[in-house]
Amino acid sequence: MFNGFEGKVVVITGATSGIGYSSAKKFAELGARTFITGRDEEVLKKLNDELNNKTESEFLAGDLSDQKFRETLIGSTIKKFSGLDVLINSAGIIGSGSIENTPMDEYDKMMDINLRSIFHLIQISIPHLEKTGGNIVNVSSITGLRAFPGVISYCISKAGLDQLTRSAALELAPKKIRVNAINPGVVETKLHLNSGFDNEKYEHFKEHSKDTHPIGRIGNPDEVADLIAFLASKNASWITGVTYSIDGGRQLTCAR
Repeated sequence: MFNGFEGKVVVITGATSGIGYSSAKKFAELGARTFITGRDEEVLKKLNDELNNKTESEFLAGDLSDQKFRETLIGSTIKKFSGLDVLINSAGIIGSGSIENTPMDEYDKMMDINLRSIFHLIQISIPHLEKTGGNIVNVSSITGLRAFPGVISYCISKAGLDQLTRSAALELAPKKIRVNAINPGVVETKLHLNSGFDNEKYEHFKEHSKDTHPIGRIGNPDEVADLIAFLASKNASWITGVTYSIDGGRQLTCAR
């Protein structure tokens, strides 16, 4: 069991679905006080009510591309819980497009949510994490490690997030703040459905992914949440600057 979360304050972005949703439930089960955010207020409220049956929890709905919202999120956390121990950057978007046909506004949107917002959230959380000896876990992707055609903006954003993780870990180590990231393969979430896949296309994608992941299946969000909790826990107190694959062996494969 991961230890050290009783009474700790954990902020989780992207908590309305997938990895962020499972992470919120995981940290609540471990005794942490949670502050969750996402764009769907109705889902957030329902999840928050569930979390409050196990721990103290608060929520704030909004768009992470809005700088003022990011500042309000961290400020509200400190006002509610008087501190911050763990920042989980799980929010992210994906979109299709090649170097030839990706509109620049779509590229900018990808960078804004998947990279710029995380850079800023880390930046404004540093004073609070320094006080608690806290840490950060970023949700990256296998696309940060390997190139895939047709999702170039997403690949770039996640590769940037991996380098942000390493660079921030190096710079924040003297402040005793750890920074790590995880690189999931295909996981059962709403990410692709939200990007425009219809149900038929998504089911085909999941079936195909059984062949592209050596372990023979895609992942589920609870498995990923377990890894996030480990990296955020005292069990990982000597781990910083890693980008940790959780992908059923996908990053080991090559085209053949």
